[in-house]
Amino acid sequence: MMTLNAVWFVLIAILFSGFFLLEGFDFGVGILLPMLGKKDEDRRLLINSIGPFWDANEVWFLTAGGAMFAAFPNWYATLFSGFYLALFLLLVALIGRGVAFEFRSKLGTPRWRKTWDWVIFAGSLLPPLLLGVALANMMKGVPIDSHMNYVGNFFNLISTYSVVGGLSMVVLFVLHGAIFLTLRTTGDLREKARNAAVYAGELTTAVLIIFIVLSYFDTDMFSKAGIDPGAVPILAGLALLSVRFFIKSKRDGWAFVMTALTIIFSSATVFMDLFPRVMVSSLNKHWSLTVYNAASNPYSLKVMTIVAVSVVPIVLAYQAWSYWVFRKRLQPTDHMDY
Repeated sequence: MMTLNAVWFVLIAILFSGFFLLEGFDFGVGILLPMLGKKDEDRRLLINSIGPFWDANEVWFLTAGGAMFAAFPNWYATLFSGFYLALFLLLVALIGRGVAFEFRSKLGTPRWRKTWDWVIFAGSLLPPLLLGVALANMMKGVPIDSHMNYVGNFFNLISTYSVVGGLSMVVLFVLHGAIFLTLRTTGDLREKARNAAVYAGELTTAVLIIFIVLSYFDTDMFSKAGIDPGAVPILAGLALLSVRFFIKSKRDGWAFVMTALTIIFSSATVFMDLFPRVMVSSLNKHWSLTVYNAASNPYSLKVMTIVAVSVVPIVLAYQAWSYWVFRKRLQPTDHMDY
């Protein structure tokens, strides 16, 4: 039987996976904005394609952070003290992106809109890059002492492995966003998105293969005893490889399902390989943070479980409803809020 510590680790893994799945496509659309949106009309269509969803998608990130703080305070403290500069940049990027969405169409001058378009691009590029770097470091290990304190500096987080990890997340989200656009747009813009998805798919496959090879040498994910990832990473690879077939045959819905499965299975692989650790110490493996030494007391976990079981279905129902309401493809003649 799973302990509450393990249950909350799984719940946090699900919350982050949901965030990567949902926010991944709107980050991808933001990164593609200068490439696909050559005219202001096209850029407005691109932004409005994610307009009804982007802020609700970020709820998953906030919820995951809140759950981490409440269930594993030592994990939260070590992560935020060690990665504080990267997380500060992440926060600035998310705030700037949200402001840009709201301000962009307040004035009609090209210079005003172009400035906010670049803020949207930067605010969409930085988060997946930084999150990918953070995840790669959590897998590789960072200098954590026996008191659960991070004793390195910002530059300890920069390595070939962590940079490739960041790039892997960026290209995967670009692919996810391009396919999302094939479901939300029509005409030339839809064809441009489909072509972008083909190139992004090839790039994503190449970068992820490099990341997997580096993981073999830079982490203990392939040799760690106790957790067998089984078919999950294989399913992630098969889902990614099938994307090109579905794009070429113009079965965009299936292509989107495959990128979604790639993100879910890849996230599951990372968390399964980490378990029971939550952060690996590069100084001494016995100093790693685990779901046991980083957790809250049993009473807190029990109360949190009751609250989560009561609230999560409501959040899921609301998001499902919003996606159903705004499922229609966008046309140039539609009213644009952004």
